[in-house]
Amino acid sequence: MKKTVLAAIVLAASGFALAGCQKETKAPFETGVCFQVAANKDKSLRFNPVAHNVPQLEECAATLEGMRIRFVRLGQSNNKSMVGAYQGSFIFIEKEGIYVGQTFEGPRYMSLVRTGDGRLAVPGAIRRVPAE
Repeated sequence: MKKTVLAAIVLAASGFALAGCQKETKAPFETGVCFQVAANKDKSLRFNPVAHNVPQLEECAATLEGMRIRFVRLGQSNNKSMVGAYQGSFIFIEKEGIYVGQTFEGPRYMSLVRTGDGRLAVPGAIRRVPAE
């Protein structure tokens, strides 16, 4: 029994050690500045400011969504996704909705979902009415 507990402790410690070696790219923390994130040829990230005095993350996400739509309409981008940053958080605009993450490589959490007509809404705000 003691060997099993000891093996579990060693395994957990090695897992934590490996987690510390993982690359973590952090977003810049400039108050009220909304960034569009682009990848350079060397795989590093470039942060382009697109709006200043932005009061909250959702407004930055809406600004980036508008920018993405304009790019698609101009034919400059076939890509349906875009990455942005706001006050230390990354914003990932995907076809399912908008996700937020603290690092570029780390986990992402749903912030806004797309409705049936493509608009963005807070998850759970729109309920489907069952057919009779």
